[in-house]
Amino acid sequence: MTRTVLESKSKTAIIGFDQPFCVIGERINPTGRKKLAAELEAGDFSTVEKDAIAQVAAGATVLDINAGVVYNSNPNPNETEPPLMRKVVELVQGLVDVPLCIDSSVPGALEAGLEICEGRPLVNSVTGEEERMEFVFPLVKKYNVPVVAISNDDTGISEDPDVRFAVAKKIVERAADFGIPAHDIVVDPLVMPVGAMGTAGVQVFTLVRRLRDELGVNTTCGASNISFGLPNRHGINNAFLPMAMSAGMTSAIMNPVALPIPQAKIAEKKAEVEALGIVIPEGMDDETFVTLFGLGSTLPRPGKEMEAIRAANFLCDRDPHGSAWIAFNKPPGEAGEGGGRRGRPGGRRRRA
Repeated sequence: MTRTVLESKSKTAIIGFDQPFCVIGERINPTGRKKLAAELEAGDFSTVEKDAIAQVAAGATVLDINAGVVYNSNPNPNETEPPLMRKVVELVQGLVDVPLCIDSSVPGALEAGLEICEGRPLVNSVTGEEERMEFVFPLVKKYNVPVVAISNDDTGISEDPDVRFAVAKKIVERAADFGIPAHDIVVDPLVMPVGAMGTAGVQVFTLVRRLRDELGVNTTCGASNISFGLPNRHGINNAFLPMAMSAGMTSAIMNPVALPIPQAKIAEKKAEVEALGIVIPEGMDDETFVTLFGLGSTLPRPGKEMEAIRAANFLCDRDPHGSAWIAFNKPPGEAGEGGGRRGRPGGRRRRA
């Protein structure tokens, strides 16, 4: 049975067909997050701290670390990204105790992250271009770590799943030339948006089965890609993830956290309620209000996708006796550390 083993200094996460689905938290990534990018350039790591703690509390078993900020003061990522990666990795592994995924397209940043990382992280990523494989695979071998293999090469991303399978097979075979076993390759078959390609879901389920049955490799994906551009993205994601799991997918890079309800939304709802003549009791706090009216929470909490994943783990017999499902659904005060919808973060706290 294929098992990809990841480690922090004190904790092990296993990606495997007989294991609970591995959630790789994606939030520590400045791509598309201008505020986070500006903070990182200014040396402010407060959002990184919050995101690390919230994702682990929501159930992430691995955290992806991407320091790909294009500085306004220096647009050369080969100079700026390696030291930033080192700082972020050092900070995060001082806050939480889950394994990390070192994510960069910059060679120096990958090595900087691997040098400072405790345990056995995952590398994200290698593609089918020969130049990329010749750089990444020696690093993977040197540090004895597993790697995400993305199913595209110098011909681009193919819409044909047979082509994407062939690229994955090529990567697995080239990895073997460097002495890297198939169980240390986690293939990303590239999920297409179903809004742009109606067969995207069926394609990826078929492709994941082939990767499991013919290559014996674990798989991952950017889970939210499937719902890109569509309304009610959580509804699509909630259906996609259990279906992908039943096809053999063993992990996903995703956001495990339902973000807090913004104050503007709370104020809007209060005005709406008062306009209907409903009197809000004096002293009612915002958390009680949003819970009463079904808006969500003022605090980060596990997202609906996490609920779907935990239910699927139970249904696929990867949650013995349903203990994780029961703990997940206990009220926060009863669940204890690591359980319930607002489980507390693991690890020790440290300032940047």
